[in-house]
Amino acid sequence: MYLSHATTHKSKSHRMNTNRFILIIACITVFTNCLRSQTKTDSAKIIKVLSFNILHGATTKGDFNLDLIAKVITEANPDFVALQEVDYKTNRAKKYDLVTELGWRTKMAPLYGRAMYFDSGEYGEGILSKHTFLSSRNIALPYTSGDEPRAALEITTVLPSMDTIVFIGTHLDHLKLETNRIMQAKHINKVLSSHRYPSILTGDLNAEPNSETMNILESSWTPAYDKENPKPTYPSDHPTKKIDYVMFYPKHRWKVLKTEIIQDTIASDHCAYLVTLQLLDE
Repeated sequence: MYLSHATTHKSKSHRMNTNRFILIIACITVFTNCLRSQTKTDSAKIIKVLSFNILHGATTKGDFNLDLIAKVITEANPDFVALQEVDYKTNRAKKYDLVTELGWRTKMAPLYGRAMYFDSGEYGEGILSKHTFLSSRNIALPYTSGDEPRAALEITTVLPSMDTIVFIGTHLDHLKLETNRIMQAKHINKVLSSHRYPSILTGDLNAEPNSETMNILESSWTPAYDKENPKPTYPSDHPTKKIDYVMFYPKHRWKVLKTEIIQDTIASDHCAYLVTLQLLDE
């Protein structure tokens, strides 16, 4: 059968257009899959961290309501929580292991670190985590003899993105003079700010922005708060001071997405401080 030159040319043109269409569809599919993969990766690198001084389990009404404290944590839905003023089987806490009780109530993995023996039990730091622990350690911080001992509780863990990070909770000295806090801040910088893994430092630092203590810490750690508008976190009924913080290291590995002050006037005398962070690629 004889085909004219015009018919043959039309057939070739049709095939070329079809091939172009197939190529365009293939490129769009690859691009879409890449976007989906990137979105999934980014989501897996976003975490929420909470700092919460829990007033040794008592509420501001003094009625020892762990369910109320757990409710604040659960509604915030953090990946990691640094708890301060955590009692372990003291008389005033009715012999409860507070961090384990709160872990059970919030369905998070609990870890306790002693700062000192107190009231027929112990007193110190707590961490709650949605992720398991690769390792942990409790680091005693320096203090003047006769004052309260302090500690920093550290975990190493793996995010859903398979990135390994370090999370640290601490509670610095509360006295008016900064002597102990300055020693403690320097020790934290020396021991904890040079990890091989991206790190987060969280807690009640009992120091306001621009204090010597914060200046020391911020020489190594990047704070999450807005320095132009440092929202206060204490006391919970009428916040006037910012003393609760989330900080991170190194600066280029983290991005602050959101900060939030959770003001529950009954659960504790401190507001809970919630920060959403994104872990950035190297």
